[in-house]
Amino acid sequence: MSQENIIIALDEGTTNAKAVALNAKGQVVAKCARPLSIETPREGWVEQSAEQLLEASLAVVRQVVDAVGAQNVAALAISNQRETAIGWYRASGQPLGPALTWQCSRTADFCHALREQGKEAVIKTTTGLPIAPLFSASKMRWLLDAIPNGSELAAQGEICLGTVDSWLLWHFTGGTAFCCDYSNASRTQLFNLHSGGWDNTMLALFGIPRQALPQIRPSSGLFGHTQGLSGIPDGIPILAMIGDSHAALFAHGLGAAGGVKATYGTGSSVMAPVASAQCDVKSLATTVAWHDGERLVYGLEGNIPHTGDAVAWMVESTGLNELPEAELAQALGTLPASVDSTLGVYFVPALTGLGAPWWDEHARGLIHGLSRGVKRAHLIRAALESITYQIADVVVAMRQHNAFSLNALMVDGGPTKNDWLMQYQADLLGCPVMRSDVAELSAIGAALLARKALLQVDNEQLRAFLPEHITFQPDMARHDRLQKRWFDWQNAVQLARATA
Repeated sequence: MSQENIIIALDEGTTNAKAVALNAKGQVVAKCARPLSIETPREGWVEQSAEQLLEASLAVVRQVVDAVGAQNVAALAISNQRETAIGWYRASGQPLGPALTWQCSRTADFCHALREQGKEAVIKTTTGLPIAPLFSASKMRWLLDAIPNGSELAAQGEICLGTVDSWLLWHFTGGTAFCCDYSNASRTQLFNLHSGGWDNTMLALFGIPRQALPQIRPSSGLFGHTQGLSGIPDGIPILAMIGDSHAALFAHGLGAAGGVKATYGTGSSVMAPVASAQCDVKSLATTVAWHDGERLVYGLEGNIPHTGDAVAWMVESTGLNELPEAELAQALGTLPASVDSTLGVYFVPALTGLGAPWWDEHARGLIHGLSRGVKRAHLIRAALESITYQIADVVVAMRQHNAFSLNALMVDGGPTKNDWLMQYQADLLGCPVMRSDVAELSAIGAALLARKALLQVDNEQLRAFLPEHITFQPDMARHDRLQKRWFDWQNAVQLARATA
């Protein structure tokens, strides 16, 4: 193998860290994954060890470097779970505390206060994002408040605040590079979508000193070089960083119009490429999809906190988690098809609140419509159906945008392996669902951006590296029948919101 053959993409997610090596044809030639733990010390609090995120990331990259040979690695790329906020001391690189994950709603009261102060309009206009504890800014504020003299230290440049990409880059480069990419910056609620930089009004509103924030760079380009890492040679260029949902959209179709992407993971991101930063749809976020080194591409997005997580909760609650992994996967495919319906049961998985299009952090989950005949199969089906309804709710909101078009829903993530789920989604939406069976789609998207920087090629020259899709065509007769169930689901959502 020549050096140009291998790009290693690190995909640091919520539940695991994966490293994937891709050769010059874009084929996966080696991969490694490590699980990550999630802590919930209080209701609504969701956190992870920042050290564990780093250690797992280093370990999987090290193993893949060893598998392909260090001399064959041309570049590294990073995709990451988004909105998760980490603070660390600049001098030592030690974290201030845990990483506050995107699911964490501990700052709900702070966000509520901003709404009460009438700040929602200026925040949405400036950043493209609605007020919600999902985004990083309020979490960064909490991190500074949680330590003595946090704001003063940050203002003096002694504290770094960042998203996961900047945390990893800092350590991968031996503390020489403190940067994030445009996609991750746009998820903080501190980024001005129109000027393309940190916004002074937002910094003042959230009390975040500019000195504590990373430099913003294009998603494709040089961020720094590896330095001082055990088992990973010095000098490997890091040529791409991007949020994982954005990376998946890039890998699906390079941002072609009409190709709407839904990532089915712990939560879900539904994202559509759009031409401008303007968005009048109150319930959705406008974000930077990526900066490919040539131009900014924007995205219209709805974020759902509990999709795969909803199924995992129901699996545990019904005892299916005791099955071996292969048997569990089979059960999730056969149980929902073994019954004709849920017998009127709806599961609204607002386990830490509702995301788009509702944005209600005070809503709480419920199982509605239980009757004596309901069995485990009905409950599992209700959990799977809840994924499709939540995604369809976001698509309905997207249709309010005058530049939105939907030719096909392009899907990825673990739950998409369930054929029953994919067909139900196609039938509910009444459009084709195109599944990528490549488990490493976010990693591939990041690797494509790194390859673009490495070879100095345009996007059309990357098209040959795109993975293939399997298409689920909608049954339009069933589509018509499912509209009543979808309406009843929305009524159940209102009940979940009424419990707040």
